[in-house]
Amino acid sequence: MIRLRGVHLTLQSLAGPVHILRGIDLDVADGETVAVVGPSGSGKSTMMMVIAGLECPSSGKVEVADTDLGALDEDGLALFRRDRIGIVFQNFHLVPTMTALENVAIPLEFAGRADALAAAKQGLEAVGLGHRLDHYPAQLSGGEQQRVALARATAVSPRLILADEPTGNLDGDTGAQVMDLLFQLREKLGTTLVLITHDRGLAGRCGRIVRLSDGHIVGDERRTLAAAAQ
Repeated sequence: MIRLRGVHLTLQSLAGPVHILRGIDLDVADGETVAVVGPSGSGKSTMMMVIAGLECPSSGKVEVADTDLGALDEDGLALFRRDRIGIVFQNFHLVPTMTALENVAIPLEFAGRADALAAAKQGLEAVGLGHRLDHYPAQLSGGEQQRVALARATAVSPRLILADEPTGNLDGDTGAQVMDLLFQLREKLGTTLVLITHDRGLAGRCGRIVRLSDGHIVGDERRTLAAAAQ
């Protein structure tokens, strides 16, 4: 599903070049669940942005779902994300002027689905928000907003879900409920999941843990199914 080869990303600053990713090599198989862990500033979120085609590496090759992202222009990358990738952010990134139903319908409408609103309703019902269809983000709790974001990310049955600290703005109990939903949706869809988290318990629910430090992969632990389920 994911193949990174020699991926570097360097940004220029007034103090000189900042090396964020330093030669990342990573393979993720179709259907894997992978937690990416490491200290702040280690390059976790940047690596996710590169995989999503939202950040262009300075050098190296990025392939996702048998597609060379380096060969796509901005429009091609947008279409690729629309059809193949669901993204869940820490800060929800909902459109504040749209209802929960309209937020979830966005990717479906972009995909040309005539049943976009009906499918969005089903998606919200699947995350327990069938009674919140017409509420705006400001009228929803943090946990409810993240559930809307989950419904939106999985609306088109993506082949890959990228989640960047999805419980970072939630209390412990609410975060646990949201993550239970995420893993349930992933299992139902058979989707590959790459999850960035500081939560060791959450990372332990994945079948594999990749550790980053200073832009390098410094650990890659594959876990048994039994261990990941605990």
